[in-house]
Amino acid sequence: MSTKCARTKNPIRAIVEKITSQKRDPIPGKPDILLSLGDPTAFGNLSAPNVLNETLVKLLHEKAHNGYGASPGLQPARVAIATRYSSPSCKYSPNDVIIASGCSGALEIAINGMVNEGDNILVPRPGFPLYQVLAESQGAEVKFYDLLPEKNWQADVAQLEALIDSRTRGIVINNPSNPCGSVYPKDHLLDLIGVAEQHKVPIIADEIYGEMTFDGFDFFPIAELSTTVPVITVGGLAKQFVVPGWRVGWLMFYDPIGVLSELREGFNRLTQLIVGANTLIQGALPQVLTPTEGTVEAASLKEEERHYMQTLQKNALYTYERLSKVVGLRPVTPQGAMYVMVGFDPTILTDIADDADFTDKLLSEEAVFVLPGQCFCTPNFFRVVFSGPHDTLCDAFDRIEAFCKRHALAGK
Repeated sequence: MSTKCARTKNPIRAIVEKITSQKRDPIPGKPDILLSLGDPTAFGNLSAPNVLNETLVKLLHEKAHNGYGASPGLQPARVAIATRYSSPSCKYSPNDVIIASGCSGALEIAINGMVNEGDNILVPRPGFPLYQVLAESQGAEVKFYDLLPEKNWQADVAQLEALIDSRTRGIVINNPSNPCGSVYPKDHLLDLIGVAEQHKVPIIADEIYGEMTFDGFDFFPIAELSTTVPVITVGGLAKQFVVPGWRVGWLMFYDPIGVLSELREGFNRLTQLIVGANTLIQGALPQVLTPTEGTVEAASLKEEERHYMQTLQKNALYTYERLSKVVGLRPVTPQGAMYVMVGFDPTILTDIADDADFTDKLLSEEAVFVLPGQCFCTPNFFRVVFSGPHDTLCDAFDRIEAFCKRHALAGK
């Protein structure tokens, strides 16, 4: 294999495969409940908007989107993205948009296009492990800045700043966060922008969950708050429109001081490696991102979005309240997305070695699968995905409670 292949190792895959590869007998009356995968379609209770499905059927019959498109994306789709995400303080043109194969593909273009061997980028801990995978596959280093659970997973700004050196090429900021479900307030984002400005380091803003926040928590796109720091924002259809398998994402250039012209050229070159993203799905973007106000389609999209977010918010509240009452557990309040990070107390669950042991034994004894904090470089935590039906979550949390009670007693 090539050096790039040898460098490409996803910690989630290794840990999950180790846990799931173990032979175990089915538990009577306890079917598997997988709260591990960040896929809103996993349980069948959430689905894509009708407008999106109907638009896709129409496009299929028209047969006009079956061929190749321009590698940075179809022009109507780029126009729709630029229109949807522009604001008075942050204007995008279609040329500021590149469409990729999912948000992961957009991250790949952004990170691969910015780092060389020996460079480094700053990434959050806990954080989505793909940032590390992409950087290290290029021969670059990742430096982890800590998110603080006692501050609802806000970044340790002083520690982040201390990590910056002459080879730092970018700061990845994920807001709202996977795996934390946190949403940063404006003043915290301004602090992070201030550090980037002081050290002349651009920001990669992973805002795939940007329109998925709960009541009382406002989302502020980083680009809208910056006046001097270049921001490359990535997003996509996957989570907001409940279609992670459709693989269409995008990145957007915000360049307030005009320093990204070479990077733009580089990113456009990288799009030619796969000759562009799925043209059929791109064809549907104008209808779902920029529906005509006052139409039946616009009203339908708004209503389905409302239902989706109400479901997630109710599930988030239930998950937090339920797990807060379980002996040995301490969840951190989710504020958006579909995740909560839950700490466990090893002084109470004393026969649990670590978070990997916790998730391994929980799966073996109760057939509930959650991701250990090790997947996100954060020990003594585990991540729960709460997008499933209420009854499923209720069953899962009953089992988690029974598991923790049993192991708390075993340690006495």
